Amino acid sequence: MNAGRANAKKQDHPDNGMDGDLIDAQANIRHLRTTITTLREKMESMSYQKDDAIQEAVAHSNDELVQLRNTVSALREELENMRFQAEEDVQSAVGNANDEIIQLKNTATALRQSLEDLRFEKDEEIQNAVANANDEIRQLKSTAGALREELENLRFAKDEAVQDAVSTASDEITQLKDTVSALRNELDKISVDYEDKIQTLKRDARDEITQLHDTISEFRVKLEAGDKPARKTRATKKNK
Repeated sequence: MNAGRANAKKQDHPDNGMDGDLIDAQANIRHLRTTITTLREKMESMSYQKDDAIQEAVAHSNDELVQLRNTVSALREELENMRFQAEEDVQSAVGNANDEIIQLKNTATALRQSLEDLRFEKDEEIQNAVANANDEIRQLKSTAGALREELENLRFAKDEAVQDAVSTASDEITQLKDTVSALRNELDKISVDYEDKIQTLKRDARDEITQLHDTISEFRVKLEAGDKPARKTRATKKNK
């Protein structure tokens, strides 16, 4: 009966199965982090391409900066959500690892969708900029004879404004990139802390299982020691 109870205790604590689930979960998390990093790199590449769009259509640079601010704000909100989710996952231990994987998959899907939306929006803005530029060129050609001198003055003013706008946009884009890099570093730190806490929980569980096995062994020794005097008493009564 004692051996059966010991086997039941071992089945209640399947360390090997739990380790396998943790390894699979961690591998999926690393894969999803790589996907998110790739998507963010693509988004940064898109921001570099926007520099050309800014030079060709300065009027649309403010809209693009607003979009970048919204992206940084969304990443910051996502980071806060992941921090709270990570704390809840540590409290609930290994059982909630699959929930985090599902959330990361949803996040990757949302980022991919945002990237597609940004690509379509960028293409539309470039087409609108080209159409507006063509309309403006036709209007300028129709009035070139009368406004050539004024056009020269406007060209100098426009070049100066473009340089100022590009300089301002470059400074703000650099700040936004630094912010995104800081957020990414903070996300990596939270992930490392989360994995350390899971390892601590696993060690505590193994220690507790060892203590339970030791306690069961002590109870078994005490029970066996308690049965020996009773058997001697029965043998004495039979001899009388």
